[in-house]
Amino acid sequence: MGRSIVGAAVVICLCLGVTHGNEVARYDNYRVYEAIPSSENQLKLLNDLKHSSDSLIFLESGNHVGAKFNIVVAPHKLADFTEALHNEGVYTRLLETNMQKSIDEEKHRMGTKRARGTFDFNDYYELEDIHAWLDKLALQYEQVELLEGGHSYENRSIKGVKVSYKSGNPGVFIEGGIHAREWISPATVAYVLNELLTSQDPKVRNVAENYDWYMFPSVNPDGYVYTHKKDRLWRKTRTPYSGGCFGADPNRNWDFHWAEQGTSNRCQADTYGGPYAFSEVETKSLSQFVESLKGKIQAYISFHSYSQLLLFPYGHTAEHTSNHDDLNEIAKATVASLAKRYGTKYKFGNIYEAIYPASGASVDWAYGALDVKIAYTYELRPGSNSWNGFVLPPRQIVPTGEETLDSLVTLLEESQRRGYYENL
Repeated sequence: MGRSIVGAAVVICLCLGVTHGNEVARYDNYRVYEAIPSSENQLKLLNDLKHSSDSLIFLESGNHVGAKFNIVVAPHKLADFTEALHNEGVYTRLLETNMQKSIDEEKHRMGTKRARGTFDFNDYYELEDIHAWLDKLALQYEQVELLEGGHSYENRSIKGVKVSYKSGNPGVFIEGGIHAREWISPATVAYVLNELLTSQDPKVRNVAENYDWYMFPSVNPDGYVYTHKKDRLWRKTRTPYSGGCFGADPNRNWDFHWAEQGTSNRCQADTYGGPYAFSEVETKSLSQFVESLKGKIQAYISFHSYSQLLLFPYGHTAEHTSNHDDLNEIAKATVASLAKRYGTKYKFGNIYEAIYPASGASVDWAYGALDVKIAYTYELRPGSNSWNGFVLPPRQIVPTGEETLDSLVTLLEESQRRGYYENL
């Protein structure tokens, strides 16, 4: 069998993509590989590397034999990486020889957009632009109320809005950008918000006016700023920890079966769950805000990317929720609705089985701790056949928003039809 799995993990456990001071992380000649395990041993190797190595960036991963893993590898670690996988017989395919190229192209587009000084849905925007736009909406529409869902370690606002056309509506909480590098997430939240205010489509007007919407485009503001200023592929918060390590995964940090599955106890890892549940001020303060709405919030939706999946609890166990059948049937109808406009195909299922074990996630907490029985995570475009899903071309923002809004309408209609909002 060659080198042991543990040995392989240790060999390539050196830092990559680290920035110091004013330096900006670059990915010149960083290669992207697809790896597909064909045995449980190979699967274990890849997942061990994911949770133990800070020298690799996993763009995509899975929890079953045959799942695709897309992995960014630094030039100086290429030999160790390829040898470790070769010794275990893992199938690999080179997808890209220079990760920096797509990041540079994206930065150039954003520079052009900055010169225009507008806010539209044809490009990605920095945090200050998103917050300024939310401020403008609150001034422009009487139905819009500014909210603060907490604050970040670096004292940035977790800014959101409430959209309400009348009292007594059931509440829908929408969270975006919890993983910093997933730029299509805040963009999609902003698109949906804009449509709730401006669309004349009868179905959109129905859900806009008969639900109260609590919408937060970027709930990891420090991380999001960091992806714009320092490291495009940063995922976590920016809380400093010992040993020169920064950040925890804010979607592994919620106080519901924290650190039981699919998380790392190593601060350097992308899936580091933090030293304890709610260690991150972002998750702690946002959870307190959501708790203040207990009984009001009837649906909790989290937007991520990428892989084109619609997921629901649980992530910490293969055990099914009490309303698993309803969640599954609602998801089936939702993804069918999403596919109608552009043919975009989503898969669906509970988190543990459909993607991989992951405990301490926000939707699991909303479901398990606050009893919000309609709780879903979208993994937005692109599909699993893309290697650079975090650097999604901005021309896909509007189509992503359109099909996602179509699906949200169906999600709410289907859950209402099953009686989830009758007693409000």
